[in-house]
Amino acid sequence: MSDSTHAAPSPARPRWRLALAAALLLSATSAGADAESAPLAFPGAQGWAATTPGGRGGAVLRVTTLAPTGPGSLLDALATRGPRTVVFEVGGVIDLAQTQVRITEPYLTIAGQTAPYPGITLIRGGIDIATHDVVIRHLRVRPGDLGLPKRAGVDFDAISLVGGRDIVIDHNTLTWATDENLSASGPRFVDGGRTPADYRAGTSHRVTFSNNIIAEGLADSTHGKGEHSKGSLIHDNVRDILIVGNLYAHNHERNPLFKGAVHGHVINNLIYNPGQRAVHYNLIAEEWLGHEYDTGRMVLRGNVLRAGPSTETLALFMIGGSGDMELFADDNLAVDRIGNPLPPLGRYTTTPVRIVALARAPALPPGVTLLPATAVQDAVIANVGARTWDRDDIDRRIVADTIEGRGAIIDSQQQVGGYPAYPETRQPFVEADWDMDTMEPRKPLPRRAPLR
Repeated sequence: MSDSTHAAPSPARPRWRLALAAALLLSATSAGADAESAPLAFPGAQGWAATTPGGRGGAVLRVTTLAPTGPGSLLDALATRGPRTVVFEVGGVIDLAQTQVRITEPYLTIAGQTAPYPGITLIRGGIDIATHDVVIRHLRVRPGDLGLPKRAGVDFDAISLVGGRDIVIDHNTLTWATDENLSASGPRFVDGGRTPADYRAGTSHRVTFSNNIIAEGLADSTHGKGEHSKGSLIHDNVRDILIVGNLYAHNHERNPLFKGAVHGHVINNLIYNPGQRAVHYNLIAEEWLGHEYDTGRMVLRGNVLRAGPSTETLALFMIGGSGDMELFADDNLAVDRIGNPLPPLGRYTTTPVRIVALARAPALPPGVTLLPATAVQDAVIANVGARTWDRDDIDRRIVADTIEGRGAIIDSQQQVGGYPAYPETRQPFVEADWDMDTMEPRKPLPRRAPLR
C-alpha cells in the first residue's frame, strides 16, 4: 500500500497531525449549533452525521491487492492511524476468511467508488465500526454461511456499528449476513451512567444509513439461535439515527427493528418481501432489569411496504415487548401481493404498551428532502446499492426481483448462485480525476455491461 498527500506540510508539524486537528474541529462544529454551516461529507449527505469529515485532508491510502492483509491491503489501510481516505487500484473479491474486521481508528473514508470495475466485494466476513467519524461508500459485503453446518454458532453482520458515532453508511450492498445485514449497537447501559442521556451518549449515535441494498439475510443458517434473516437491528438507546432511501428485500424481520428507547427517523425506504415483520419496535423487559423503561421514538414517513412470496400476515409497523413509544407516521404505503392495503399498525405483545401518536411532525433530519410514498419505489430502484452505474449481477437480480415481485427469503447464498468469483482488475488511482474533499468523480463514471 502506498500513500500520497497534497501540498507538503511544515516539517515541524506532520500533515496528518494538522488534518487530525482540523477533523477534531469539524467534528466538534458538527455537534454544535453551527452544524448546518459545516461542509458535507459528500454532496447529498443526510442526517446528523452528514458533516462528518471522515478522512478528509489526511493520507490517501491505495489498496493494491485483493489479499485481506499485508502491504497494500484493505485491512492494513483500515488499521492505519490518523485521518485517511482509502482508495482502490484493484477490483474484485476480498475473502475475509471468517474474519469480522474491527475498525477502531477514527477519521476514515472508504471510497469504493474509486475501484475499477467490478468494484470491491468482501465475502466470508464482515465489518465492525467501533470508533467515530467514518464514511463508507460503494462496497459490497456478503458474509454468507462459509460452507458451515446449520446452527454452527458462527455469525457475521455485514456492517455493524459498535458504539460508533458520526458515521455514514451510504450506497453499499449488504447481503447474506448470518446476523444482521446492517446494524447499530453498543453498550445498552454505560457503566456509571445514571440517566437516559448518559446511556445514549455511550452507545451508537449520530448515524446515517442511506441508499443501501440490505437484503437476503440468511434464515436457517449458521446462527446459533436458528432462524436469523434480519435486516437492521438498532440497539437500545441509540439516538439520532436516520434510515433513508434503502431497499430492504427478503429479510424475515428487522426492516428495521428499533429496540428500547431508540430515537430515530425511518424515511422513504422500500421494504419488499419481508417475512413476519417489516418495521418494528421492541423493548425487552429482561434486558432492562434494574432500569426504568424509557420511551422510544420513531418517525416513519413516506415508506413503502410491498408483500412478496415469503411474506406472512403483518402490518407496516408492529410493536412488541414492553415500554411505551412515541410514533409519528405519515404517508406510508403498505400493500399485499395484489395491491390491497395492509394494516398500518399491529402488535406482538400482550403487555399494556402504548403507542403515543405525535400530533405534529418532528423536524426532518438535516439534508433530508421528503418524497411522497408514491415516488419512493422508482427513486430507490434508480439510486440504491453499491456502484449504481455498474451494478453487479447479484444486485441486478435483487433489484429486478423487487420490481417484478419475485424472489424469496433464503437459507444459503448457494440458493442464488453462491459467492461471486470476479476476475481481478487493475487501474491506477489518479487524484486529479476526483474531488479529494468529497471523493466525488470530476466526470461521470463509465457504465458497464453486467458480469456473466
